Amino acid sequence: MGETQLPDEREFEDLIRDVYASGGSLGEKLGIRFTEISAQRLVATMPVEGNTQPAGLLHGGASAALAETLGSVGAAVHAGPGSLVLGVDINATHHRSARSGLVTGIATPLFLGRSMATYEIVITDEAQRRICTARISCLIRKP
Repeated sequence: MGETQLPDEREFEDLIRDVYASGGSLGEKLGIRFTEISAQRLVATMPVEGNTQPAGLLHGGASAALAETLGSVGAAVHAGPGSLVLGVDINATHHRSARSGLVTGIATPLFLGRSMATYEIVITDEAQRRICTARISCLIRKP
């Protein structure tokens, strides 16, 4: 049996990007696109169109899903290859909504530990107005 070779940091970030953009994932269905990935800062966009509630406003659940995706990917990058990352707590405050365009989420770490990672996510509209502030904590299980 051959030894498994773990990817280097750049390959791992590319792998994470591919996993979260793979067919059938919620991120793909919501149209989430990563533009920056590292354990210290993640940036992704999501279209408002197709992610609205009946009144035509961005659905709060879509904002929460964008936040959870950003925080989970950040925790996975922090944890490293082979680790299991599970969101265990998320909260989101919806400050306003959007009717069109793209929203952008920026995730930055509040805490990066061996078994837990916590990120703050700020989601803004195209005019840089804050749409949502979220926080997610992820459990990390190392191989």
